[in-house]
Amino acid sequence: MQIKRALISVSDKKGIVEFARGLTKLGVEIISTGGTYAALDEAGVPVVAVQDITGFPECLGGRVKTLHPSIHGGILAKRDNQVHLDELKELGIQPIDLVVVNLYPFAQTVAKPGVTLGEALENIDIGGPTLIRAAAKNFPQVAVIVSPERYAEVLKLLQENNGMLPEQVRRNLALEAFGHTAQYDTIIYGYLAKTAGQINGPLGTDVAKGDGFPRQGFLAMTLQQNLRYGENPHQQAAFYRDQYPPADALCQAEQLHGKELSFNNINDGAAAVEMAKVFAEPAVVAIKHANPCGWAIADTLVEAYQKAYEGDPVSIFGGIIACNRPVDAATARKMSEIFLEVIIAPDFDQDALAILQEKKNLRLLRLPGLANPVRDSWWDWKRVRGGWLVQEADTLQDDKSAWQVVTETKPAKELWNDLEFGWQIVKFVKSNAIAVARNGMSLGIGAGQMNRIEAASIALKQAKDKAKGAILASDAFFPFDDVAKLAAEYGIAAIIQPGGSIRDKDSIVACNEAGIAMIFTGRRHFRH
Repeated sequence: MQIKRALISVSDKKGIVEFARGLTKLGVEIISTGGTYAALDEAGVPVVAVQDITGFPECLGGRVKTLHPSIHGGILAKRDNQVHLDELKELGIQPIDLVVVNLYPFAQTVAKPGVTLGEALENIDIGGPTLIRAAAKNFPQVAVIVSPERYAEVLKLLQENNGMLPEQVRRNLALEAFGHTAQYDTIIYGYLAKTAGQINGPLGTDVAKGDGFPRQGFLAMTLQQNLRYGENPHQQAAFYRDQYPPADALCQAEQLHGKELSFNNINDGAAAVEMAKVFAEPAVVAIKHANPCGWAIADTLVEAYQKAYEGDPVSIFGGIIACNRPVDAATARKMSEIFLEVIIAPDFDQDALAILQEKKNLRLLRLPGLANPVRDSWWDWKRVRGGWLVQEADTLQDDKSAWQVVTETKPAKELWNDLEFGWQIVKFVKSNAIAVARNGMSLGIGAGQMNRIEAASIALKQAKDKAKGAILASDAFFPFDDVAKLAAEYGIAAIIQPGGSIRDKDSIVACNEAGIAMIFTGRRHFRH
């Protein structure tokens, strides 16, 4: 079907004059509205006003422009249906073969600080999505364009094919169009849900009251970058970002140096960012396979890095580092001594950059939001084949006043900070999780084991002699007394765990016999 008549109504006018001129040279009649009409007319492009087609003026301040049978009849009529064609002729409606529309900038509007609900509502496009969906529905005979990036290729195809577009091209354009309107509606849904007081998106405050989740959930995502491959070279992959990510999210980072980020870099980097935000003190965390292998806090960043390194100098090799302070030259020199994949920090001073940029492939990511992390709750979506698991992210701050010392031995005063530090570590370690810590640094971490004694064994063997006088943290309760007995063999001074096992008494007895203090928090932190 040759394109003889086009309707153009765009909010983003980038490239539209040039595209319209190209259509005119091919003999296409152009219909347009409001600001688009004015832009084309001013540029000298022959254009017909929509109201001249409908015989009805724009009204309600522009809220109603194209919602008229003379427009939608021309778009939706099936060209291979003689009844439709006869009806168009009887009603005096001419077919429209091409629809070029993009929508009011709702996303940009609501992203502005201080935007009001009234401003947001005025930027919900009604006529535009209706035009797009009508044209996309009728793609076997009508073409639709929603992205200025398509103008050049479509114009070239029309020039090469005597004003016609192949059906596969029309199908692809329709698919993009339906994606465009779906994303648009999802953004509106998310904004209205969030402004209604729902937790960071469309799942409802009713959830917190135990009234259940809504029947549908939507995610608005935008492609950030294609990736070379996924977890393995034979897997295709890409990175998508939320429509309104917080300032301290990894997708907000600026890459200053190094190779392109990989799928595994992004997955591990996102985990590292969440961990680096936990402590107010200068903190450094080293990540391997989404688990911390070294984590420390100190008075200075260079001290924190050195302690994180010493926590596991083997596993940190090829790891990802996240810091909650700008990287200075002293810290950069330490970091440059080994092979690292990625370093993420609020900033890098000039001397630090010069040192680290000597490493050709080292990826340096500047994430200013790490300096002022967002303390919010958000929904965690986990994809499973055929569906999604949705939960609140485990960001709740523990109530330390509810912690109970359940042993005869009480923790030494100087151990309380380490107990809190270790408890924060196991929140981010894959379960079953055990962490050994002392003086604000991890000494050994057992992650993702099928039984808790094996996780403890890994952590304690890694800590070696440093375990003596240290603390041991567990993300969930002890089903047996074996972990407490093993901890005693290594000289652990205090244990922190949720409690709640029917055999808690066995572990308490074992700790009492060994002179180990044990604290129950009353809350577990599984991470799968």
